[in-house]
Amino acid sequence: MQARRIARELALLALSQLPSSPDKIASQDLPDLLLAAVRTLTAEVHDALSNAAADLSRSHDRLLNSETRAKTLEDARAMVNEAMTHTETAINRLGTALELPEILQLSNRKEVRALALSLLTAFHENRDEIDDLLSRSLVDWQLNRLARVDRDILRLAAAELVFLGHKENVTITEAVELAKRYSSEDGYKFINGVLRRVTEQLRQPGGQPGRQVV
Repeated sequence: MQARRIARELALLALSQLPSSPDKIASQDLPDLLLAAVRTLTAEVHDALSNAAADLSRSHDRLLNSETRAKTLEDARAMVNEAMTHTETAINRLGTALELPEILQLSNRKEVRALALSLLTAFHENRDEIDDLLSRSLVDWQLNRLARVDRDILRLAAAELVFLGHKENVTITEAVELAKRYSSEDGYKFINGVLRRVTEQLRQPGGQPGRQVV
């Protein structure tokens, strides 16, 4: 697995757990990033299992408190399926948390740390410009109303495109892959669409935040 791909995933998972000050980010070591990532995954596991338990409880109550009508049975079955989906999400998150230390051990850890910190720093130093660019690229959505993981994927991808100069196709492809791994079922389509509109804006005169178009 490429160091840049690992760094992207680590930055995404650590973003919500780390300080926002660029100076403090620069002082983070790889174990700090790993701990932040694991804490994020642990919180997601807890939430997924809580949602699964709630779905199972509602399904149980629906069956006990109703006559055996087809619609009620279908509703109960749908709730059980939702519970299974939440449980599967929790298992996947646990698997990722267990994989991360081994992946980092087998990678160039200095390179991963440097790449992850450069990405996090680029976002926090230019957060206002990035959020403005994303807000202009959203259709019928507000940035602060997006799911956290979708918002973070978009923010880091925009930081790559605008302030780190990474290739458009590679950045968008990797963001879509992260969305498939961590977002909702159709989240990757949403991420892809927004980032395509971001790149269209960047090609327009004056479209790049903080840069003079020559």
